[in-house]
Amino acid sequence: MFRSYWDILGRYRWSIVVCPVLVLVFVVCETLQPMLMARIVDEGVLPGDIAVVTRIGVWMLGISVLGLLANIANVFVSSNASVGFATELRSRLFRKIQTLSFAEIDKFNSASLITRLTGDVTRLQQVVLLGLRILLRSPMMLVMAFFYVVRIDSGLAVIVAAAIPVLGVSIYLILKRGFPYFLKMQQKVDGLNAVVRENLINIRVVKSFVREKYEARKFSASNRDLCDVSVRAADIIVTIFPVMQFVLNLSVIVVLWVGGVRVAGGRLQVGELVSLVNYLMQILMSLMMLSMIIMNIARASASSDRVLEVLGTEPSLADAPDALSGGIRQGDVEFRGVSFRYGGGETDVLHDLSFRVAPGTTVAVVGATGSGKSTLLQLIPRLYDTTEGAVLIDGADVRSYRLARLHEQVGMVLQNNVLFSGTIADNLRWGREDATMEELEAAARAAQAHDFVMSFPAGYDTVLGRGGVNLSGGQKQRLCIARALLRRPKILILDDSTSAVDTETELGIRRGIREYLGVGTTVFVSTQRVKTMEDADTVLVLDDGRMESYGPPSQLKEDSSIYREIFESQQLDF
Repeated sequence: MFRSYWDILGRYRWSIVVCPVLVLVFVVCETLQPMLMARIVDEGVLPGDIAVVTRIGVWMLGISVLGLLANIANVFVSSNASVGFATELRSRLFRKIQTLSFAEIDKFNSASLITRLTGDVTRLQQVVLLGLRILLRSPMMLVMAFFYVVRIDSGLAVIVAAAIPVLGVSIYLILKRGFPYFLKMQQKVDGLNAVVRENLINIRVVKSFVREKYEARKFSASNRDLCDVSVRAADIIVTIFPVMQFVLNLSVIVVLWVGGVRVAGGRLQVGELVSLVNYLMQILMSLMMLSMIIMNIARASASSDRVLEVLGTEPSLADAPDALSGGIRQGDVEFRGVSFRYGGGETDVLHDLSFRVAPGTTVAVVGATGSGKSTLLQLIPRLYDTTEGAVLIDGADVRSYRLARLHEQVGMVLQNNVLFSGTIADNLRWGREDATMEELEAAARAAQAHDFVMSFPAGYDTVLGRGGVNLSGGQKQRLCIARALLRRPKILILDDSTSAVDTETELGIRRGIREYLGVGTTVFVSTQRVKTMEDADTVLVLDDGRMESYGPPSQLKEDSSIYREIFESQQLDF
């Protein structure tokens, strides 16, 4: 597992080299103590020589202090390395997520990605910390303690040696049964996070529909699932400790009995028997610590698989090796035999679409809910790749453009109007980071946002809550439009982005966009409003992912039954 992260761990070579040295010093100090204690008993206590007790006692104190200092230094060095490792791994994982397309993010699920960034990375951090502190310490102490046992009495060493494989096999069998549950636990944590995230994001809807009890029941069910899996895993894992305790107690009894016989026969001294028991405790405690480490590594292995799955995912959207160095010149858009289905979908969402939009024209995309309007618009800036066919801009396949360059020149206002914590000016500068205040105001005026922004005491310095919670839906839409306009894009996509404003404001926004961008920008508008359709140069009518008709509004009143039905239904409203 650690080999997969060596490019990160390699930065802490100094820590990886120093920690074993510090651990070795600590282990030597610990394993010397029973031997010195045996000398105190045999050479000082039994003969009644206080000078020997004092002299060896001072040595024991000095060795203890040295071991303590080595342990403190090890804690400091290993903590630095483990925290640094987790910080870099988390950063790499986050940067990787930023490169993933919508398709990969949909596959992983945002709640799962959050768990991988937090819980899974933290578990790996703990394993690195334990690895530098205890994983090295346990085998070293086991070897050193066993060496002293053999030195004191090779016969009793056989008893100790017999206990080690029994424990090793027991631990292996128990962990083998427990490992599948570790992966299930992380998946259940994903599910729990998904419930919490959905609830908190949509808390206003939950409260407005008085669904708190329902959400509490849903959380309880997910929480109970996690609890059940955790208990099953714990039931298996805790079996390790009674087994080890049994072997430990049995080994101590046998050593004391055999050792007592040898002391009585004069073949072993009392102090040596005491030190043997201490060494036995050190050996078995080392095995217990080792089992704990192995258990944590087994759990971290499941987390590691999930982290490496993300890090090893190649983004489906990437720049071609021979990507065009230039950008969009005119804004000519063509769909050529385009079909599309989402990853894991069984049927196409769009079917064999072919049409062309001349530069500088406005196209209204209309159709019933679920007809594929948003999906079609997301193919233009290559947020997804087509399943069949190609989308071309200025005669070149969008896949031949550099993604960053393409996104810079295609302004998009999505259905879900997303604003970030910070000031209004900060949010607008997502459109262009170096925009001046005059440019911010000009874009806001075009989007009919300037007046309501100035109605706030702090104006453009007004701080927005998460997601713009202190703004109305229409205000958020207008700020998102202004943000997109700041780029002065060659292609502007408005995906039902004026649904929360009244008709008069929408007319003002359309007029402001034309004045702000001029005649050189191609505009796509997803809409259900007849006035917006009538104001467009061309209307594309979708019906269940297929192009029902395409042409100027006046022509579609005659040729398209769907367009005519929409037009006549809204005339009745007036």
